[in-house]
Amino acid sequence: MISSSDISQAVTQAATEAGFELSGIASVREEDFPELHAFIEWVDSGHAGEMKYLEKRTEDGTLKRASAKNAAPWVRSVIVCGLNYNTDKPYSTQAHDPQRGWISRYAWGSKDYHHALGRRLQQVEAAVRHMAAQNNLPIETRSYVDTGPIVERVYARYAGLGWIGKNTCLIHEKLGSFFFLGVILTSLDLAPALPAADRCGSCTRCIDACPTQAIVAPGKLDSRRCIAYLTIEKRGEIPLEFRSQMGHHIFGCDICQDVCPWNNKAGNAPFTEAPEFQPQPQSFHPGLAALAEMNEDAFRQAFRDSPVKRAKYAGLKRNVAVAMGNSGQKEFAPHLEKMAAEGDAVLAEHALWALEKLR
Repeated sequence: MISSSDISQAVTQAATEAGFELSGIASVREEDFPELHAFIEWVDSGHAGEMKYLEKRTEDGTLKRASAKNAAPWVRSVIVCGLNYNTDKPYSTQAHDPQRGWISRYAWGSKDYHHALGRRLQQVEAAVRHMAAQNNLPIETRSYVDTGPIVERVYARYAGLGWIGKNTCLIHEKLGSFFFLGVILTSLDLAPALPAADRCGSCTRCIDACPTQAIVAPGKLDSRRCIAYLTIEKRGEIPLEFRSQMGHHIFGCDICQDVCPWNNKAGNAPFTEAPEFQPQPQSFHPGLAALAEMNEDAFRQAFRDSPVKRAKYAGLKRNVAVAMGNSGQKEFAPHLEKMAAEGDAVLAEHALWALEKLR
């Protein structure tokens, strides 16, 4: 009879063969996970903003993401895999061209990470199911890449993949924090890893560097203030108090990761070899003028396989207007005037704000 440790070793091998740099196994004893209790309090405090999908509850009123068992009552273990997406391009804190906007590092590739990660995760899932069948073990599995009611980074911590930093990102002592997470829920009762120790120490660089002061306490993020949330999840008008602090960011924000010592330490944050994550011209530090002139069909064509499409055409144009206003480049005025006349009330308001700031 195959042992739990043998299965765990096989999972690690399958994950490595699929191209993952990290893998581990967590239990589903969520009562021992204080981070999940903190997540529930975070949602109840309203810090999720307009991300209503995080607030979904079961019929008895329990927050769905409070337990993996709410997604799959049969689950006994969670396999977590990590895939590096870092490249050799500069960090946002090193890029200062006022003619260009900043797109978050994770969205530079030629493929949406959901697909790139998903096919690798399915390879691991198939290997686990095959191994169970060979040993006559009944099994159920289900895999997620940001698609299920799971707080992935919490299970990742208890699978030994890293600790949750003060900026709320999962940090690995050798890879830093530029990696994606995918999970496989399984009915197999596997031996869990030991949770990673917190190595942030007294460092507060991420908290100090956040332009909008979104990290309101170590490990606690107010999404409503976060540039990533404002440029991706927020619909309609961006609050006036945050626009000037958004700088050149038009999709997401990497500042709290870019300043993290674990991403800057010698030997850390190695570069990915995955072809899907190599920077594409339209995604890495794109020109603001070209984006301002882009019509909706061109947007769909340029970003059809990119996470940038999540912001939608109207959202990206709105963000471009704000970045132009923050650029100090008066030659952007004709583009802003054109956006103000396009007929979209939200875009017009942001374009007029930007014009006034340039004046």
